[in-house]
Amino acid sequence: MLAVFIGLHLLNHLYSVAGPDQHIAFMKVLRLFYRNVLVEAVLLMAVLLQIVSGIKLFKNNSKATVSNFDKLHRWTGLYLAAFFVIHVGSVLAGRTVLHLDTNFYYGVAGLNTFPFSLFFIPYYGLATVSFFGHTAAIHSKKMKQVVFGWTPQRQAKAILALGVIVAAFMFYCLTNKFRGVEIPTEYKVLVGK
Repeated sequence: MLAVFIGLHLLNHLYSVAGPDQHIAFMKVLRLFYRNVLVEAVLLMAVLLQIVSGIKLFKNNSKATVSNFDKLHRWTGLYLAAFFVIHVGSVLAGRTVLHLDTNFYYGVAGLNTFPFSLFFIPYYGLATVSFFGHTAAIHSKKMKQVVFGWTPQRQAKAILALGVIVAAFMFYCLTNKFRGVEIPTEYKVLVGK
């Protein structure tokens, strides 16, 4: 369920290539589902479970990390745990404390404002690559079949490469094709303006 949500969330970010209004319209459609009280509660519990189990696995499996994909699995899991704490906490605070709609502009205010972009570029980029890297590492362990002549290891490398491409394209989309996004006044509070 969490992987489906993250996939749709990333798709929503990529859809911003059509502009902020299209991103927000797509987000409103998705919110009909994931802002449902029951679904949101299950998603938050899934995030909490991932954080707790991920940190536990990180601590307990230090000696079991032999291959590069084992190391990738371990370290991307740790980064994703930290990212989930910060990201979900920020969204919940934005909604409940700042009383802002945590839409496109909430997410891109820091990304499109210097010097905050120096934090948000690696923050979002590593999160996206970590999601695909974590998926690739799991795929390399679980997948047993060759597909279209590609071994499971080659498939996993392709998943990781796709993550790098998605991250780069996401920045293109979330920065108005690298021209920058004009942040509405109510969101400027996020960047101290």
